[in-house]
Amino acid sequence: MIQEPEPAIEDNLGDDSDEVIPFKYSITSYGADYPVDSLFKRIDDGSIYVPPFQRGFVWTLKQASRFIESLLLGLPVPGIFLAKEQETQKLLVIDGQQRLRTLQYFYNGIFADSGREFALKGVQTQFNGVIYKLLPDEDRRRLDDSIIHATIVKQDEPSEDDSSIYHIFERLNTGGIRLQPQEIRACIYHGEFSDLLKRLNENKSWRAILGPANKNLRDQELILRFLALYFSAEKYKRPMKAFLNSYMGKNRHLKFQSEEELCQAFVRTIEVAHKCLGSKAFRPKRALNAAVFDAVMVGIARRLARGNILNCETLEARYQNLLSNDNFLTACQTQTSDDEKVNRRVKLATNAFTDVE
Repeated sequence: MIQEPEPAIEDNLGDDSDEVIPFKYSITSYGADYPVDSLFKRIDDGSIYVPPFQRGFVWTLKQASRFIESLLLGLPVPGIFLAKEQETQKLLVIDGQQRLRTLQYFYNGIFADSGREFALKGVQTQFNGVIYKLLPDEDRRRLDDSIIHATIVKQDEPSEDDSSIYHIFERLNTGGIRLQPQEIRACIYHGEFSDLLKRLNENKSWRAILGPANKNLRDQELILRFLALYFSAEKYKRPMKAFLNSYMGKNRHLKFQSEEELCQAFVRTIEVAHKCLGSKAFRPKRALNAAVFDAVMVGIARRLARGNILNCETLEARYQNLLSNDNFLTACQTQTSDDEKVNRRVKLATNAFTDVE
């Protein structure tokens, strides 16, 4: 079966990817040496927590076997990074998922999701084909008592958004392919808001406009971007990434905007956009332009806050006028995370739709 290509998304944020962290954090960090059998128990009961979305287990059986072999031989292995969640006291895995999952799979006896017995492969002769339950007593004790060092971090200030954990995760995560910003947010800010973004992302009008779901969650990031600008545009300061981190972190448990408010804002707006602008909406050229999307969506949503839009023809005409407005287009084409350009394009879109009946 041929997979549909992922939709192209144009997002010219300028140097946003090289953001300067705008302030200093107060972070508590400390080291802890965990025996391997203790780590297994903690990850198996959820005290050490791998977020649901974090990239899946990617090690091969041979890679996993060689990690276990290193422990059996008494060789040092890399440490892990964990973040303490204040509200649950659980430890979130920032770096070390492959190692921790390997321990869990070996102790439980099943390799990953394969259903196959986890028998060591590609290791020294005395360990080849061995499973945990059949390890000689001496080797089992050596493995159980092996120490893995953990660095545990907790953000003290600012206290509301855990944004430092995002930066640590971004810089330390080494699980193969580099995670994209929204993938990291789904790990760090897991909770009711993240779950809601997943559900909103399945909206039929949204999928008709954007196409197949994006494996790196760029589509969920666009929804987050609209909601953040619609509800908090007055607080916007570049870089866009930090603005989205802060908004998602603060509203992680839907304490600032409720599920009903967020759903109504996105669903009503995207359905009107699909109905009136069609499946090619937000595309001044071939690709969906993220800056056109955020501005037009906010403009339509602000108009909808005063009542239903009945005249699709007028809305579509105003939209086309926007796309031929040089002032609007320059705010959507380069350095699109600049404060002035964000404010300009949102204001122009708001004014364009304000008196649509």
